[in-house]
Amino acid sequence: MAIFNLQINGKEQRVDVVDDTPLLWVLRDHLNLVGAKFGCGIAECGACTVHLDGEPIRSCVYPVSSIKSSKITTIEGLSEKGDHPVQLAWDEVDVPQCGYCQAGQIMTAAALLKRNPKPTVQEIDSTMHGNICRCGAYHRIREAVISASSKI
Repeated sequence: MAIFNLQINGKEQRVDVVDDTPLLWVLRDHLNLVGAKFGCGIAECGACTVHLDGEPIRSCVYPVSSIKSSKITTIEGLSEKGDHPVQLAWDEVDVPQCGYCQAGQIMTAAALLKRNPKPTVQEIDSTMHGNICRCGAYHRIREAVISASSKI
């Protein structure tokens, strides 16, 4: 066990865990930040996506010891009131069906729009491709990203 001081959603968090513990389990089991979901455990589905220094990562395979001084943002910290343009667009378009993948989808879309506020449909599809939606709401996800890009 080791003690890690983490910057999560703008707050200092201290955890005592084994150094190869995936960030997802630190967030969910130790800090009660349950927005990021476990989907596959091999970084293929995107349900566990969070931001590390603004870049999307798959927290299910990212060891806590690799974080060092990086800043982590989870879906809970994307905006204080749930009013990030991507979150608003998700509601406007009524994207979720089951909702399981949505936090990861939103975090991936938010990172895309921060990097490229006016992406093409091809850029949206290419970026969002790695996030699996078992309900098949891909057309609504694309529509919401386009909508959010007009609000940024």
